[in-house]
Formats: sequence, C-alpha cells, structure tokens
Amino acid sequence: MKKRFIIFHAVPAALFIGLVFSFIFVQDVTRAQGRVSRIVKVSPVINGPSAEKAALNAKFGIAATENARSLSGLTWMVDGKLQSSWGIYEPLIADTIGATTEPSTPEFAAALSKWQSSHGIDATGIFDESTFGTFTKYWQSLRLGRSDFPGPDKLISAPITDFYDLTRDADLLQLERETYAAYKRMIAAASKDLAREVQFTKDGQLAPGEKYLRIVSAFRSQEYQDKLRAKSPGSGRAALALHSAHNTGQALDLYVGGEPVATKDPNRLLQTQTPVYKWLVKNANKFGFYNYYYEPWHWEYVGKR
Repeated sequence: MKKRFIIFHAVPAALFIGLVFSFIFVQDVTRAQGRVSRIVKVSPVINGPSAEKAALNAKFGIAATENARSLSGLTWMVDGKLQSSWGIYEPLIADTIGATTEPSTPEFAAALSKWQSSHGIDATGIFDESTFGTFTKYWQSLRLGRSDFPGPDKLISAPITDFYDLTRDADLLQLERETYAAYKRMIAAASKDLAREVQFTKDGQLAPGEKYLRIVSAFRSQEYQDKLRAKSPGSGRAALALHSAHNTGQALDLYVGGEPVATKDPNRLLQTQTPVYKWLVKNANKFGFYNYYYEPWHWEYVGKR
C-alpha cells in the first residue's frame, strides 16, 4: 500500500518536472532563433556597401582607369585648335553629370555613363571626343544665343569699382540693367561661401583691392568688337567672336584667376582649378548666369529658365 502511494504521487511529479524542462528548452531554442534572426537581418546592412562598391568597380573599373589616363593625355581638336587635356573642362563636366568624386573613380564613370545614356550616345562611362562634342552642344544650348543690341535705355553704367581695371574707359562700364542686378546678388551670395578665398566687406561686397569676381569686360558695341578683331586679325572664332554676346550687355567677363582673358591651355587650366571658378560652376546658374565652356571667365545672363 505504501509502495503504491509513492508511485501514485511520483508519476505526476515526474510529469510536472518534464513539462518544466520542456518549457525551458523551448524558450532557449526560441531565444537562439531570435538571435540568429537578428544576425541574419543585420548582415546585409554591414555587407551591402561593400558589395555595391565591388559591383561598381567590376562594371566601371576599366572606364575609371581610362579616364584617369586620358585626363591629361587625350588630344583632339576644338574649334580648330589642338586640345591636349580635358582636365580644363572637368569641373564643368562633373557639375553637368552630378559627379562628386574624382575622374579616376568608378563613381565618376558611372555618372558619366548615365549622362551618356540620357543623351543617346554609347554609355561607356569613358570620356572621349564624341562625348565632349555632346557636352559642348548641351552647354551651348544654355547660353544666350544672340548678339543683338538691347538699346541705350536698357544699359546702365556700373561704378568703376566693380571693374578689374580701375583705369578702364568710362564708355566701357555699361551693361544691361537686369544683368547688373543679378551680378550684385551673385556677389552677395559668394561673400557667404568664399570668405576664406576672397576678401569681402561686411555688407557682402568685394573689398577694395580684391580682384576676384571683378568685371573684366561687359557691354561692347559692334564697332568696338570690330576694332578688337582688327588689332588681332589672326584670332579664330574661339579666341575672338565676330558677333559677341557682349553686344547685348548681358555677357560679363569675370576675373577667375591667371591672365584675365588668355585662351592658352595652361592659363585656362589654372583658372578652372580656382575656388572662384568652381563656385561659379555650381552656383552662377541660380542667378541666371551660364558659362561659355571655352572661356572660364565668360558668363552670360540668361535669366530664370
């Protein structure tokens, strides 16, 4: 009888203990699965950028190498002149395609490839003469596109202090009214971004003695343009236009470094590497100004598009 009593009570106890251990085991397994699940979820986040970088290198690595090689080694003709470096145009190209890395990177090649594709040319990601031709057509389409005289009522005379040459003739201080207002707004904006590179007054104007961003040339009459060409009969169209946008009073030559308006490649390369030129490339269009790609100093006021 005693033995039966013990068995009778022992069996339920054993079952209870078994259930407790089973419950604990299930909880441990569940927690372990949760840890594994969390690890699996985290892993792609850690490995994602690396995998993306590897894919980019695999697709555009060769293009990046070719761009790095050709940056200063590619030769082709531009307006009848032998061109030996597309580094002159790199800041303008980078801004146009939205690239934020150096030309030697796969990221730059990828951005160039996307732009090439959107403009109907082979999306190789490699800069070449054909691609440059497409760029120039696009850049030229942004310019004023005319050289007509606006009429004397639309011209104003700017203070000599706005000009690079303080001995400039009074007849050469004119420019179109809206163009001048936009120029002054642009200078005020530059004072906030270029304070380390350019000297400004407290009210956002160019400081006395500062040369950067001063106006080198503004309105030029057709008669004056003809005189310039007569003094330089060997100048090609790229060097001195027959009919200049300066005739409109809406074209400004701004000082961006080096020799103010010299078209020699070394001078143009120097100019396009200055903080002032790079700032203009990224910001001038906010104020209605667009660059003539061959002349880093030449900006035309088109207004809001």
